[in-house]
Amino acid sequence: MELFTVSLPASLQKSANKLTDLLKEQTLVDLHIGSTTDQPKVIEFLQISELEVRCQAILPHFQLKTHGQTVYHAAALAVAEFVVSELEPGMLAAIIRKKYRNNHAADAAAIEKYCHDLLHGKEWDGLGTKFLDADRLRRKNKVAAEVELFLQENTQLNVKGFTAFRLEPYRKELAEVVEYALDEYVLDKQYQEFISLLKYFVFLQDTKLPMVHLLHKGGHDFMLYDNGFQPLDPNPPSDRIVAEMLETEMNIEDMVISSLIAVSPKHITIHTRQPDMQVIRTIETIFDQRVTICVQCVSCSSSLDELVQP
Repeated sequence: MELFTVSLPASLQKSANKLTDLLKEQTLVDLHIGSTTDQPKVIEFLQISELEVRCQAILPHFQLKTHGQTVYHAAALAVAEFVVSELEPGMLAAIIRKKYRNNHAADAAAIEKYCHDLLHGKEWDGLGTKFLDADRLRRKNKVAAEVELFLQENTQLNVKGFTAFRLEPYRKELAEVVEYALDEYVLDKQYQEFISLLKYFVFLQDTKLPMVHLLHKGGHDFMLYDNGFQPLDPNPPSDRIVAEMLETEMNIEDMVISSLIAVSPKHITIHTRQPDMQVIRTIETIFDQRVTICVQCVSCSSSLDELVQP
């Protein structure tokens, strides 16, 4: 007896096997099939075509009142996993194309990458993978709840139509992710343009000191020294336009760049135990070949180790 059939669009023909495996694995877990050797099978999943997977009840062992709710719940979780893992990137791309099709300044591929980083990437590294896993599970459960309700009343689930015309809370959340990704994209683009202007100004600027040492204490905490390792207290940049740019555009943690522009050194040695930090990479970008990175030298080995924050 057929309980339901799940149909995939032609573009997902190669993913039918994955959907079949997900359905089998989830129902095996939820129904505890195989926990005893003499337990009869109550359902099976058959891939009846390249795009269709059918859930077949095995009579007389299958009892709707006993097994029905568990089967629908398990199948809904499997379909939801399939949607989040296989369809979510395409759904995000479709939202971006529709929303910004008349905006030639918007880079769709870049916004897609921002979406991916928000949902799966480094954006939440400070909170660890537990946050990412919990956020993904929440989205999956949001899809599963609607799939389960649908399967209880219907025997044909067309995945393409279901994601296009149902799942409104899920699609609304993806649209919000796109909005946030666009904001991040615009802010980063503006910041990169600002960094390029600073780089150009530094290129034109006359040097004032032959050499400075920048000791990185950790995070965004730096100490500036001259060539004899005497503390420097730089004045604000003398150029009024650059000073105003720095005041309005730079984050307070990046004001070390303002100090470096003020002293205008011919060469900068950055002593750090965190050479991959973004602020250090920004300094390298702005001052280009003037910068040398030191992770351990005679000049800084003792003083920096004492200053570095744990």
